[in-house]
Amino acid sequence: MSNIFTTNGKLSWLKIGGQSLVLVALVLGLVGFVTANKTVSLTVDGVQSSVQTFGGSVKDVLQRANVKTSSEDQVSPGLDSAVANGTNITVNTAKDVKVTLDGAQTTVQTHAGNVAGLISQLGVASNAVVDVSQDAPLNTDGVQLKITTPKKVLVLADGKRTAQVTAVATVGEVLKSAKITLGAKDLVSVPAAAPVVADMVIKVSRLKSDGVATSTEDVPFQTEQTVDPKAFKDEKKVTQQGVVGTLTKTYSVTTIDGREVKRTLNGQSVTLKPVTQKVTVGAKDRPKEETKTAEAKSGNTGAAAPPTANDAMWDRIAQCESGGNWSINTGNGYYGGLQFDAGSWLANGGGAYAPRADLASRAQQIAVANTYYAKAGLAPWGCAGAAG
Repeated sequence: MSNIFTTNGKLSWLKIGGQSLVLVALVLGLVGFVTANKTVSLTVDGVQSSVQTFGGSVKDVLQRANVKTSSEDQVSPGLDSAVANGTNITVNTAKDVKVTLDGAQTTVQTHAGNVAGLISQLGVASNAVVDVSQDAPLNTDGVQLKITTPKKVLVLADGKRTAQVTAVATVGEVLKSAKITLGAKDLVSVPAAAPVVADMVIKVSRLKSDGVATSTEDVPFQTEQTVDPKAFKDEKKVTQQGVVGTLTKTYSVTTIDGREVKRTLNGQSVTLKPVTQKVTVGAKDRPKEETKTAEAKSGNTGAAAPPTANDAMWDRIAQCESGGNWSINTGNGYYGGLQFDAGSWLANGGGAYAPRADLASRAQQIAVANTYYAKAGLAPWGCAGAAG
């Protein structure tokens, strides 16, 4: 037997008792060590760790983990609370976060451990667009976030009305999400960089300047007059009928959404040349007796017409109406150089000269025309445009 329990070869109860006391002390110390050492779960601003500690309170554990807190921080359980093996301790520190919400900047104090928690604290819709991940931790001061909330917008483009709820930040992003491609000259009712606001209406106008158009205008013909010395002055003959020409103009056309807003002349050319009208007029005075006889045979009363006005205007209209033939009667119900019908001729005093306009002289027809003109203007004449 080992001599730790004997004295001079004999069993010593005194030694046995002493060694027993030492053994008991060692066992009790081991039990105390095991009992005092604890494993605690510690989560600080969303970051979890495991801490081995002999501390008896939450405060002891935090000191052991080198976690400093202030009076504004949230600690659960409280700092003075006792801890046991497996205790879960959560620390949410107070942080100042710079938030730009729909373009308005503010500083928010939060205990949230991550971006999602801050969004919940602000009461912002969960489908808001944030410029960082919502799982990103908030563990320091000075964090900056940009949050855009969903808004209703109406897009008018290409004849369609598209209503949508979007959380993008700018008008350009709205158009991109709506798959609307802008041309270089297209117009947008608000700038592409403008921030989106609630109930915004965005109108896209398609501008095109590659259109082409043409138009035509009449080119008046000239009148060439030749004097026939053998003919009487009241005789006029059209030897070559005048023909109106055509002027063609080409334009570049600008449209917005298909509606023409601007037209620019690019060029013009005469595509049909006018034909000069040739007229022969007499130079001789008719003998008085012969004049009276001719008038009597034709039914002309011989009454003298008053001094006339607007002669040049009526000559131009007569050129258009009858080719300048003041005695024309084609059988179509219209008579003379200005193509009076019988009713209009008599209603305006023509009966004082002849029963029909073709039986009256040029001066007499112009006198009646001036009377009619004073009542109705040029509306009764189809060739009013030739008046100039």
